[in-house]
Amino acid sequence: MTSVTESNPDIEISRRRLLGTVGAAGAAGLALGGASGALAHSALAGSGSGSATGAAGSLSSLGATQVAFHGDHQAGITTPLQAKGHVVAFDLAPGAGRTEAAALLRRWSDTARRLMAGETAPTADSGIALDAGPSSLTVTFGFGHSFFERTGLGARRPSALDPLPDFSSDRLDAQRSNGDLWVQIGANDGLVAFHALRALQKDAGDAARIRWQMNGFNRSPGATGTPMTARNLMGQVDGTGNPKPSEPDFDKRIFVPAAGPGPAEHAWMGGGSYAVVRRIRMLLDDWDKQSLAQQEQVIGRTKATGAPLTGGGETTEMELDKIGPDGKPVIPSNAHARISAPEQNGGAAMLRRPFSFHDGIGSDGAPDAGLLFICWQADPLRGFVPVQRKLDRGDALSAFIRHESSGLYAVPPGPRSGEYVGQRLLEG
Repeated sequence: MTSVTESNPDIEISRRRLLGTVGAAGAAGLALGGASGALAHSALAGSGSGSATGAAGSLSSLGATQVAFHGDHQAGITTPLQAKGHVVAFDLAPGAGRTEAAALLRRWSDTARRLMAGETAPTADSGIALDAGPSSLTVTFGFGHSFFERTGLGARRPSALDPLPDFSSDRLDAQRSNGDLWVQIGANDGLVAFHALRALQKDAGDAARIRWQMNGFNRSPGATGTPMTARNLMGQVDGTGNPKPSEPDFDKRIFVPAAGPGPAEHAWMGGGSYAVVRRIRMLLDDWDKQSLAQQEQVIGRTKATGAPLTGGGETTEMELDKIGPDGKPVIPSNAHARISAPEQNGGAAMLRRPFSFHDGIGSDGAPDAGLLFICWQADPLRGFVPVQRKLDRGDALSAFIRHESSGLYAVPPGPRSGEYVGQRLLEG
């Protein structure tokens, strides 16, 4: 892996780049990169107020934190949750093919590399993020099923990218699903995230047009006294059972093997991952009518701490066989936590990395809000699909949510120094 910070002596150092450098110098160790993925951690200084380091023009640690663009895996997969996110799908323009797609990915990669380093966009920077540091910005790129036919690369499309099966609870909007190309943007500053979205949209030019775009958010780093698992808009602790990079089988579950079974023409995905993206509307008015006890029975965990109903803390293992005084399982048979548990699904696991969304109030007065569910796995047929099939058959939470859009994307490995994302597919 190359250095996290990259510079071009032929490019004048911008004010944004200069401030990022000063801030990073005052917050040593905040820019992190590793062979198993780029992990950026925000460590607020002092009392947790996020104040600057004290030197004139310096950044707080929140703004100075930088994530590596180059690496074995793309950024934005194992990166800790960011406060602001955009997910967007593009379709190649009529007549655009492999040549245009390669040129587009080359432009996008150059822009992403620069912005993630706290620099300005390479062409016609809008100035939206001037004075800000990189703020843990990540940009992640993926290919949809239709991309391979559009570019004449059908023989190189992995079988793991076959369309997801239909689920009985789906209410999918085709116009907000799928797409040739997919981009995930995350940052701990809203202007930095929007700046990246705007720059990539302009880079698309005549080669691609936006199919759909969604905006999300999470709790800001430092908003709680100690780091903790995020909550969703139902108020539930969400993400307790996520696989952790420290686990010995993490890479096997989340990333495609660099060398393994399958035809050689699929080798370009070695080190990559598959992203399932679902817009899940939460029926919050119906949910809020439930008592606390009813909500906890639906989930199978306490709302306050995320601990299983069988006792302990958030990370305590669920006692799925424990029976209560009434002769019934303490964790109900249709509780979401029980049905989605890996041990109930043949060990199926996925790395959930969502954003919440709120797109206003509908004509019925109900909030159009919920979860931009994004999960990562080495093979969706062994990760998302078996779990969702089981949830589809009897999850108590199904009465309070609605799956409204869906997409599956092959996310190639991180680029080596001098490469653009997807080069091994497009030029291999």
